[in-house]
Amino acid sequence: MEKILNALSNNGFEPVDYLVFVVYIIILVSMGLFLSRSKKGEEKSSTDYFLAGNTLTWWAVGASLIAANISAEQFIGMSGSAYASGIAQAAYELMAAATLLVVGKFLLPLMIEKKIFTIPQFLRERYNWGVGFAFSLLWLFLYVFVNLTSVAWLGALAIQQILGLPTDMTFMVAGMEIDQVRMVIILCLFLIAGIYSIYGGLASVAWTDVMQVTFLVGGGLLTAYAALSVIGEEMGIGNAWDALMHIKDYLASIDGDKHFNLVVTRNEELYPVINGVVDGTGNTIQKEDPFFTNPGIVLIFGALWLTNLGYWGFNQYIIQKGLAAKSLDEAKKGMVFAAFLKILIPFIVCIPGVCAFYIMNAPECEDLRQQLAGAITRSDDAYPYLIRNFTPTAVKGLSFAALAAAVISSLASMFNSTSTLFTMDVYKQFINKNASEKKLVNVGRLTSVCALIIAMIAVYPLMGGIDQAFQFIQEYSAFVYPGVVVIFGLGLLWKRSSGTAAVVCAIGTFAFSIIYKFAFPEMPFLIRSGVVFITLVILFVWISLSSKKAVPADTLDADSVKTMMRWSTIMFCVAAVSLVLSISGFFNETMHMYGFEGAMIFFAAITGTIGLYLRSNAKDKVQDPKLVPIDLNIFHTDRIFNIGAIGVIVILTILYVVLW
Repeated sequence: MEKILNALSNNGFEPVDYLVFVVYIIILVSMGLFLSRSKKGEEKSSTDYFLAGNTLTWWAVGASLIAANISAEQFIGMSGSAYASGIAQAAYELMAAATLLVVGKFLLPLMIEKKIFTIPQFLRERYNWGVGFAFSLLWLFLYVFVNLTSVAWLGALAIQQILGLPTDMTFMVAGMEIDQVRMVIILCLFLIAGIYSIYGGLASVAWTDVMQVTFLVGGGLLTAYAALSVIGEEMGIGNAWDALMHIKDYLASIDGDKHFNLVVTRNEELYPVINGVVDGTGNTIQKEDPFFTNPGIVLIFGALWLTNLGYWGFNQYIIQKGLAAKSLDEAKKGMVFAAFLKILIPFIVCIPGVCAFYIMNAPECEDLRQQLAGAITRSDDAYPYLIRNFTPTAVKGLSFAALAAAVISSLASMFNSTSTLFTMDVYKQFINKNASEKKLVNVGRLTSVCALIIAMIAVYPLMGGIDQAFQFIQEYSAFVYPGVVVIFGLGLLWKRSSGTAAVVCAIGTFAFSIIYKFAFPEMPFLIRSGVVFITLVILFVWISLSSKKAVPADTLDADSVKTMMRWSTIMFCVAAVSLVLSISGFFNETMHMYGFEGAMIFFAAITGTIGLYLRSNAKDKVQDPKLVPIDLNIFHTDRIFNIGAIGVIVILTILYVVLW
């Protein structure tokens, strides 16, 4: 205990910093409990608990989406990846903004119209109970053993370093050396998130997220600004903007450095082996090319779209916020609001990582490094290192609260979605089909408690020893998302999608991902993910077209047929141009350096698939008996959505032009 007290008194934090953090926690829990209260004489229904009674406004939807999304994975993991390879990591956030527009216009309207509670519910209704049940188990497994554990672990790791807490207070359990300080922090994070989310359900989570997103965006921006201001002052450069421009110019002067490029090119001269070379003792002989994790324009036109569509469109703890909106229009506006917030994230998490790289590697920063506390021993240490050393009093407490807000809000959303999945897709479907509303709510609460306990037990064996957690999570998420996008996307939009095809692709997404990973170890995982997607689309279409269960198709009106045929032709033309560009990448050195082959073959595949299903929907005389009927009018958007979408696209275009 003495070690901990000494650390807390000598880590650069002042009493006011701790006060800011404590006040934040008190307000958060109190607000969550207050908002979760039931009206006198009324009990919560399952809709109240799992979908906030469909009362969320557009600003609550947007704020809750971002608060659920931004966690230690971004603050710590993405900042660590930016430290290692640069702001190309920002593509995950910038292209997510574009994806939110697609989800808001095309996917969310269909789900709200069908009154979907959970994503596996859609699969059960669209295909069969087996597909829905399989994905229920898959998501439950991922939420408990991957999402909850990784978010809590990274959050605890960051808090431990920021506060300078000891790492040598360990004990042994089943042959594992357990850091007891870190485990206590993880327990506290779970309990704080659980207190209000388990009792109050999605209403507590979503409305407290409005406060939390203010803390995490505001605190994050202040951290980046404070770090740049101190660098500018200590190095005699000028203000924060001057410091940022100096760092940009300095890194640009280093041969092969891509830290300030949104699009990374292949550099075979500096990195002959794209994925690096390590000797038998683990020493790095040649670093991996940044292109290996950020393969050029693949981050714009390539399989990053699979990750984003899978995450934002078909991920329960994300899409549940949109499903809880008070109306379809509110849900769509919430998606646009979230897209604008998403554009801020690179400035919150990537710029600090690049600043840390400059400080730790620039010879001109030698004197500055001597004055700083701690060190960066692995990439994910970058963000905590900056908070500890560069943020002033009170701002340090606010930055700390922002990090905590990111972790707690994500954990709260995951607890709620885990309980929703188990209660509605397992308990109600297979254990107690006649359960009362009160029983469903209680089962949901109990499920969250069980998830908390299981994640607490599993966190140490599953996590640790990961240098870039963000890249680790993204790569292994890419095993799942190709199949998710094919099964959900075509299931929603193509009238001939069959249950057999869905089952095959559910298995195939893991099988082909593993096979291709070992068969092509030098292939960047985003390109590999695109190849898996193309394989699954071919399988899915072939099996669906061969289905013997097809029935005569519904008759469509002439306007719908004309519209679908027109867009089908456009998509096929785009696919043809993309295919030509992909082939050109094999013969043109400049195009090869930018990754045209991997990016444009995927873009050709996805636009060709869209063209195929549109033409099939318009012309085929048969359909799957469990298709989703589509009224094209549901995709119409109002003026506010359209203006907001144009604004997002303009900002993204400017950022890519300036930072290409």
